[in-house]
Amino acid sequence: MIQDLMISKLIVKNYFEKFENYLDVDVAIVGGGPSGLVAGHYLAKDGFKVALFETKLSPGGGMWGGGMMFNEIVLQKNTIDILKDFEVDLKDEKDYYVVDSVQMTSSLIYKSSRAGLKIFNLIRVVDVVLKDDSVCGIVINWNPVEYMSLHVDPITVISKKVLDATGHPAELTSILVKKANIKLYTPSGKIEGEKPMNADLGEKETVENTKEVFKNFYVCGMAANGVFGGFRMGPIFGGMLLSGYKAYKILKEDLRKG
Repeated sequence: MIQDLMISKLIVKNYFEKFENYLDVDVAIVGGGPSGLVAGHYLAKDGFKVALFETKLSPGGGMWGGGMMFNEIVLQKNTIDILKDFEVDLKDEKDYYVVDSVQMTSSLIYKSSRAGLKIFNLIRVVDVVLKDDSVCGIVINWNPVEYMSLHVDPITVISKKVLDATGHPAELTSILVKKANIKLYTPSGKIEGEKPMNADLGEKETVENTKEVFKNFYVCGMAANGVFGGFRMGPIFGGMLLSGYKAYKILKEDLRKG
């Protein structure tokens, strides 16, 4: 016999055990697109305590829909090592691989979760914690609370490092600049703004622009191009995967430095 009360208790008990355990982490990743998931996968696999906070119901960002809702995505050949780690079926098309976007996205979510990344969906990051001119955490609330403009106070997650993987808007970096009036590690000290479509340059710059942009605060994926003034690239995703991997390498090194 199914016990309704027990079902509710088990959901609440296990969620809040997980949630409480991840209020203090090594890395807080904001945004569950491909670059954030890749970074989280490898960091968690290496034993770091990592939480990813995604505003939407489903992580995955723009990868689910491929190009214009044709659910195929294109990746460059230099992503092969990452693609092997995520065990997706590849169609070899000369200079590129073509992958089913639903399979690729679901594999990113599944494999990163199995590696130890804790994913919290339907949570919006509304602010950063800033102390001694250094980012040391994020401020979160339920997305429906923010969507409905309810006057409900958020709570804090403490983190050694924060990774902005919020895509084109670079939402968290924008909040940091606007509220703290700090100077970023960009040419102007501000957000440079994303340039128009240029897939060749955009793919290259997505990786190049993946870096620390303020003390203990990093950017990857399209957020990196938005912050540093790179081009967008459209429905080719190799740069996103490589950006997430580069973010992992940088964060791993900085965390081990202490």
